[in-house]
Amino acid sequence: MSLSYKKSTSCVLAFSLCLNFSQLHAASEPPVAARDGMVVTAQHLATDVGARVLAEGGNAVDAAIAVGYALAVVYPAAGNLGGGGFMTLRLADGTVQFIDFRETAPAAATAKMYLDENGQVIPGLSTLGYKAVGVPGTVAGLELARERFATLPRKRLVAPSIVLAQKGFVLEQGDVDMIEAVAADLRKDSATAAIFLNADGSAPKAGDRLIQKDLAESLKRIAKNGRDGFYRGATATRLADASKAGGGLITEQDLASYQAKLRAPLECDYRGFHVISAPPPSSGGVVLCEILNILEAYPLSDAGWGSAQATHWMIEAMRHAYVDRNHYLGDPDFVENPIARLLDDAHAGRIRGAIHDRKAGDSDALAPGKAPHEGSNTTHYSIADADGNVVAVTYTLNDWFGAKVTAAGTGILLNNEMDDFTSAPGVPNLYGLVQGEANAIAPGKRPLSSMTPTIVLRDGQPFMVVGTPGGSRIITAVLHTIVNVIDFGMNIQEAVDAPRFHQQWQPEATAVEARALSPDTRMILELWGHVFTEPQPENHLAAILIGAPALGASPVAGNRFYGANDPRRGTGSAKGPEIDRKR
Repeated sequence: MSLSYKKSTSCVLAFSLCLNFSQLHAASEPPVAARDGMVVTAQHLATDVGARVLAEGGNAVDAAIAVGYALAVVYPAAGNLGGGGFMTLRLADGTVQFIDFRETAPAAATAKMYLDENGQVIPGLSTLGYKAVGVPGTVAGLELARERFATLPRKRLVAPSIVLAQKGFVLEQGDVDMIEAVAADLRKDSATAAIFLNADGSAPKAGDRLIQKDLAESLKRIAKNGRDGFYRGATATRLADASKAGGGLITEQDLASYQAKLRAPLECDYRGFHVISAPPPSSGGVVLCEILNILEAYPLSDAGWGSAQATHWMIEAMRHAYVDRNHYLGDPDFVENPIARLLDDAHAGRIRGAIHDRKAGDSDALAPGKAPHEGSNTTHYSIADADGNVVAVTYTLNDWFGAKVTAAGTGILLNNEMDDFTSAPGVPNLYGLVQGEANAIAPGKRPLSSMTPTIVLRDGQPFMVVGTPGGSRIITAVLHTIVNVIDFGMNIQEAVDAPRFHQQWQPEATAVEARALSPDTRMILELWGHVFTEPQPENHLAAILIGAPALGASPVAGNRFYGANDPRRGTGSAKGPEIDRKR
């Protein structure tokens, strides 16, 4: 197909309604500005913890570790000790690194552990209760980061979370809403209900104080003994005992054997910017870069944000990239990931050749092995310091409050990350992803993830730090933010605020947030064959832009850091360190 387009094109058809960008600008608050660094998280108390660490001389990695422990207390729906995740780092000296602390399947796990005698998936077995739990990786990951890249002692970094757990914190409406959403499941586990629900089983109210004394004791053991305070000793014994009593598979040996891993990040270029993101066992960086490779040949800026043509190109790039994601990628310790082929310019060109400019693709007709494809819930935080260190962390329990079980005597909520494996080829998981054999369950294997903690460089220096929760929608939400800044000229808060859409190959329909498409644009796209459905649960982007609030803009009042907290949930904040310049 031809890729020649007129530069003056701003709308696809004469009757198309183009978005007036000034309306979007007026709807967004300005990003939070600071001179000496920035912390953006999904819970304001955790943001405060990170900003204090920076103010006291810690680097971005110190702040990231302290925030990770704090979120386990104040954002229990996704912040965690009993889950896992990824950390993408770019240090001031130019070092780039990726820490994989994804959960692993227990040694007793089998490929068919969630199937009945007829080979059918047993509903709920991979999402609720102890059999859904993978071996947690968070503590090992944070400890590895501290040992290799931090500057402050462990006790200083864990101390704020101990105080928040022991003395408690006042719940705000956003905190309460998350508990209410899963209260019925929390009631089924007495240890969990005792922490998060009232004695009569009802959810707390805004203004109530949440105290977690068992979690405080678990954090104290970590502060004293590091990873051994979690993976060995009293905490490990209680985790293993609770798993056995609840029909789970995790043993003390599984915990003692767990290792976080240093991996090379996934890197690619887009319109002169350098993207550093998550490699397998995350699919995030691969799919993000594959989509960006496809889009780079399209004049998105000329087509315009919200236009039918730009939206169509983005949807089709997502559709094709998710075919590859769902069939070829898995834990690199177990499968060969064809990353070089998937990110090759020729592969992007073949996909563009299959994308019609005025016709939606047919998901059912796309499959691996056929040309051109031959061959919510989580939390994210972004941190930058004044010295040039930047950190993007995404970690998770998978679903809200994970498997909805807490190991008695620990205060530690446990993940339901085993659902991210392929329980049976062709059967959708919690997020509707239809996956293949590369992601089948095996002992010690890490399930494929969509987490996409990402750093973008401009002229060799940190420019953007971005990430989000949202299951399969993580990748496309990060994509939207990057494209909104680079192609559509938004400032970082506008880029985060802008309504989004998501396509993942299967199911066929594209999920669309309210106001993402004007009625005229939607009509055009439907005439081209696109099918739309209601939005899925909201993401929570945490993003930082460094240098100015927007590409091509000037710094405001001498500030270098601009933080954007997603308004879609009512709990997060962006904040810079308050440094006493008289010292």
